[in-house]
Amino acid sequence: MSKSEILPSPSIPGPITIARHGKPDADRTTVLDWRGYEAWWDGCYQPAGLQAGQVPPADLVAAAAAAQTVFASTLPRAIETARAAAPGRELVINACFIEAELPPPAMSGRFMAKTWGVFARASWWLGFSRGRESRKDAEKRAALAAHTLVEAAQSGPVLLCAHGWFNRMMRPHLRALGWRCVRDGGDNYWSFRRYEYRPR
Repeated sequence: MSKSEILPSPSIPGPITIARHGKPDADRTTVLDWRGYEAWWDGCYQPAGLQAGQVPPADLVAAAAAAQTVFASTLPRAIETARAAAPGRELVINACFIEAELPPPAMSGRFMAKTWGVFARASWWLGFSRGRESRKDAEKRAALAAHTLVEAAQSGPVLLCAHGWFNRMMRPHLRALGWRCVRDGGDNYWSFRRYEYRPR
């Protein structure tokens, strides 16, 4: 018997599926000044669950059914997405997966909430956090989040239901750990990306 026949084969981690939440029950067309947008983000968008009547896509339900572990951020829209995709499953709810902050720049004018979101993300990316979580701190959190998913994947397939921007922030950290995106579903509501361990 050869040595290769005696030694056990190394285990291969399960795939990691990272989904964006469904459409939140929050009006992103409401017109606000920057202070109003900040209040809308804290008091309307962040606490919002999902709009009624949504059905998760079949391929996301299939990924959830195959998952050994189902994660969600602590925000209601992520939790409700996970419950819709994986009904009856025990969820691992973890604040490290919440969306990166969107502090608006203190500029004049009134714009729709979704427009303020663009302004806020651009200024935040450039380093203006106005006392909230900075880009630098969010990058550290994204690294921790990626390691959390990779550790869980050692026991089998993983599904995370979280948020569009922060999901993207984990991508370079997963790549650095040897994970490759094998399905890119984009950034729409209910979309997801699938990663597999493929070290070079």
